[in-house]
Amino acid sequence: MFSSQGPSLRDLAAQALNSVERGYDLLAPTFDHTPFRTPDRVLTATAEVLRPLGPFGAGLDVCCGTGAGMRALTPLCRGPVTGVDFSGGMLAQARTAHPDAQWVRADARALPFTEAFDLAVSFGALGHFLPAERPALFAAVHRALRPGGLFAFPVAAPPRVTSPWYWALAGFDAVMRVRNAVWRPPFVMYYRSCPLTALRTDLAAAGFAVTVAPLEGLGRREDGSPRCQLLLARRA
Repeated sequence: MFSSQGPSLRDLAAQALNSVERGYDLLAPTFDHTPFRTPDRVLTATAEVLRPLGPFGAGLDVCCGTGAGMRALTPLCRGPVTGVDFSGGMLAQARTAHPDAQWVRADARALPFTEAFDLAVSFGALGHFLPAERPALFAAVHRALRPGGLFAFPVAAPPRVTSPWYWALAGFDAVMRVRNAVWRPPFVMYYRSCPLTALRTDLAAAGFAVTVAPLEGLGRREDGSPRCQLLLARRA
């Protein structure tokens, strides 16, 4: 799974036994050499959907990690682009990789922005928020956007119950729940906690008008449905 430059199993164990913030601080130097970094094909497919909806002014990457999302966000925006994350270690890597962007350390549930951005994106971060935390997250993004601003993030189609991936993800989530029941601090990372219907409901409650677009660049399943969709939430 990992390159020679990636983390060892010991590194991953150390991450899993710490808080989310401290865990990503530890993993930051090798994070881009793991499968957990957002793949370029996801970034490209997202940009292809968003490009006809722009151009945009200022852009925000929510839970930016090491800044991979800037590869999609920067070309779409005429104004400055900003990444926000609560891991200082991840932000340090992002600053090195993308020195022209702005970087802010903050909790995504309490973003320090008001009507400052025209486009916000997020990649692979929602599993770090419990369902009860999503309203605060979406309200913070809504507040950070200017009227008419757009919040976009990809949502993968859930694997079928007959797929090995279904049971692998279910097993991972079960292990994480047991870990969090017996060990502190908690490490929140659940792969099956963000069904599309629930996300749409929470976004609408935060004041967004919500639509969905297929990410055609990522292909379709055997039944013709998209493998991944881009959730588009616009501040009215």
